[in-house]
Amino acid sequence: MVTIKDIANRLGVSVSTVSKGLTGASDISENLRQLVLDTAIEMGYKSKKMKKEEHKKLCLFVENMEYSSSNQFGYDIVLGFKQSAYRANWNVTVTPVTPEFQMKEKYDTYMLKNGFSGAFILGLTLHDPWIEQFADTTVPTVLFDNYIPKNSNVCYIGTDSYEGIDLAVDHLSRLGHRRIAFMNGTPYSMISKQRRQAYITALQNRGLPVDESLIAHGYYLAESAKYHVPDFIEMGATAILCGSDLIASGVITECQAHGLSVPGDISVIGYDDLPISSFLNPPLTTIRQDRVELGKCAYTSLSASIDHVSISRTLLHPQLITRSSTAPCRVS
Repeated sequence: MVTIKDIANRLGVSVSTVSKGLTGASDISENLRQLVLDTAIEMGYKSKKMKKEEHKKLCLFVENMEYSSSNQFGYDIVLGFKQSAYRANWNVTVTPVTPEFQMKEKYDTYMLKNGFSGAFILGLTLHDPWIEQFADTTVPTVLFDNYIPKNSNVCYIGTDSYEGIDLAVDHLSRLGHRRIAFMNGTPYSMISKQRRQAYITALQNRGLPVDESLIAHGYYLAESAKYHVPDFIEMGATAILCGSDLIASGVITECQAHGLSVPGDISVIGYDDLPISSFLNPPLTTIRQDRVELGKCAYTSLSASIDHVSISRTLLHPQLITRSSTAPCRVS
């Protein structure tokens, strides 16, 4: 077990200097404090607080995701994680983060100086500063919809996007749709890239045409629809598959604004099965992600990692939820 004295010997400084660096004392320089923290992490040091049962702490970082209301995507994921962690006597701190925060704080040193034993991280994009740091982190970490290869301390949890998109395309193709557009989320997301490839593969497997003009990226917001739906309509799309229910809600509104009936003239299918999906007009056919179970799986994977059981990926099965926004294609 690495001690403060071991760190002091490595750095050639006093034990008291190391102690000050680990506790954030103000009477040593910022550069020396960072060196102490970096060295402690490299050597695998764990503070006494991290070892004590009453100080068992996990952090849940959230970026680019709403989670404060039950109608928001992240709410149930956070809830499921907290429920499982609390049963095992862990304290969970939910911390919103931004790219600026990540530029200011190194991930491993932030975890060490705040006494966190592990983290679950939601909503990061491929361009976020911490993504590169995860390649070498020694902290047990679970990422939602992000994958870091070759680091046994980092696990990826999510819902199988290939299966989910295939379920959606299969449903639409069985209804006779051949011109199926795809309104995807941000291009700076691993999951968006996966879903794009899944969409192309699903079309090819059914002998349906792949038309790049029927693929668009936006953000996971209803407002994204207005920039792309007119082009989809002009290109003869009879169905639009959306990367989220929020996008789908905007697609329905935009189709109706162009005088089209949903699903009479054009079918719309979402992704996630948010609570709002059953209250849209018409109620939305969608691919369900069980978000409470995702949160619980995140805790299970993190707990295993803390116990030195290395998990690479955990993927849940999605489910097709059929409502009134999809119907047989009228175009021959």
